[in-house]
Amino acid sequence: AYLIAALQGIDPVVGQTAQAMLQAPQASPPKTLITALINDIAATSAPSILVLDDYHVIEAPSVHEAVTFLLDLMPPPEQGMHLVVATRADPPLPIPRLRGRGQLTELYAADLRFTLQETGAFLSEVVGLALSTEQVAALEKRTEGWIAGLQLAALSLRGRDDVSGFIEAFTGSHRYVLDYLTEEVLNQQSGDTRAFLLGTSILKRLSGALCD
Repeated sequence: AYLIAALQGIDPVVGQTAQAMLQAPQASPPKTLITALINDIAATSAPSILVLDDYHVIEAPSVHEAVTFLLDLMPPPEQGMHLVVATRADPPLPIPRLRGRGQLTELYAADLRFTLQETGAFLSEVVGLALSTEQVAALEKRTEGWIAGLQLAALSLRGRDDVSGFIEAFTGSHRYVLDYLTEEVLNQQSGDTRAFLLGTSILKRLSGALCD
């Protein structure tokens, strides 16, 4: 139902047949629903990008089978739709087959980090900081190209005289970084996860058995 609602944001006609099947007293097989959706997608001329976010939380094999079926029968991108899967782990989908057909674009953590050149351009052109090549390289190394980290470091650098000293001391314990991680990461976790993180934070080395 959520998938149909998302597609109807592009074209209200898409998914009407599948929606009727969902509301029928007798449930239709997932492949029948997906087939109806694919036919509607193929009939619309509106270009679109369908994003399945947090795909790593899906464990039901039937969902993976339905997405695989969608991938196999989906019209080519030039006829309308791209599928984007955002996940923290490789999904149980036919990745090798799609890769072999040249139908897959993969972006990993390394692709999302700023390179040294991008870091320099960001700090000089976007933030307006006049840093030496060595200072840019040091900041890129300390943040590992993490874009939010670079932004927070840039905010802290404004008006400072000892730029090199600040860059050398800049770590994850900086107040801006702590505020960001607390708000955007820690507070989003469940109570059990936060308790686990607190309980294991005293350990110098982690192992599965010790964490258990």
